[in-house]
Amino acid sequence: MRHAETLRAILAADPLRMRVLAMLRSIVLPDGWVGAGLIRNAVWDYLHGFPPSLHTGDVDVLWFCSMRADAAADREIQATLKALDASFDWSVKNQARMHGRNGDAPYASAVAAMRCWPETATAVAVRQNERGACEIAAPFGLDDLFGLVLRPTPRFAGDKHPVYLERVAAKSWLQRWPRLRLANS
Repeated sequence: MRHAETLRAILAADPLRMRVLAMLRSIVLPDGWVGAGLIRNAVWDYLHGFPPSLHTGDVDVLWFCSMRADAAADREIQATLKALDASFDWSVKNQARMHGRNGDAPYASAVAAMRCWPETATAVAVRQNERGACEIAAPFGLDDLFGLVLRPTPRFAGDKHPVYLERVAAKSWLQRWPRLRLANS
């Protein structure tokens, strides 16, 4: 519970990330979350004593609706978010269809899909509820994120492990956040 409260405090102190969460809440997306780098990087910056970074990558918006599982729905939502703030590179993906691209069994929800993401520390998402409070989804918990541990999820510990290793190298995380460490698993 301590990590969840710390994550909420980190986000509350970051106007950029709070603006992203407010925009997502405003469009009332079914099972909608902001996840991955926008959240993970905020925590790693905080733990390294860095000021909140301006997010330069895409803003990963995940949602789940089996009745609108076509890519056109994602493009429509992406355009809506872009109209709210074009300074972000919005990446909207309905997890109801992403299992096919990823070679997984169908997902039952956005949070269930996160269990098939590459790293435990990246498989974290946040949204604001109707009262503006931050809800957190972390199917592997928050210990690795706050422990500065890079660990593959079970899905990427086996035959997809090379993909995980390529991501770690390509993202240059260990150089940007030098206190990060690779898990022994």
